[in-house]
Amino acid sequence: MTLNGSCHCGSVRFRVTLTEGFASVRRCTCSICRMRGAVAVTSTPGEFELLEGADLLATYRFNTMTAEHHFCGNCGIYTHHKRRSNPNQLGVNVACLEGVSPFDFREIKVYDGSRHPADNADHKTYLAGTLTFTPAV
Repeated sequence: MTLNGSCHCGSVRFRVTLTEGFASVRRCTCSICRMRGAVAVTSTPGEFELLEGADLLATYRFNTMTAEHHFCGNCGIYTHHKRRSNPNQLGVNVACLEGVSPFDFREIKVYDGSRHPADNADHKTYLAGTLTFTPAV
């Protein structure tokens, strides 16, 4: 599944192939994910093509400095990140994808970021819960 995406102001534009389609939709409870509240899907660096705005794309790293969180330096919207749990994967903000909204998903797995896979010997991923959305109408 290949989609186009952009930040809020449209300065950063990209094309991405989602390696697992929407089956990988997720949220996380780690400190940055909890604060930004985004819903992400999976891709890879090789399946992500930056079309415009490379000069405006900013990167934030913290803690182990492995994950790279990318956002538009103009409007501030998080577009994608290189995952700490698997640096060969990208998490892509579904809200940045054309025709997709985080509210399109009735249930979203929420992973326990306080027990990060990179922090345990078995590289195990723990589920924190499920986020549900029920439309009012």
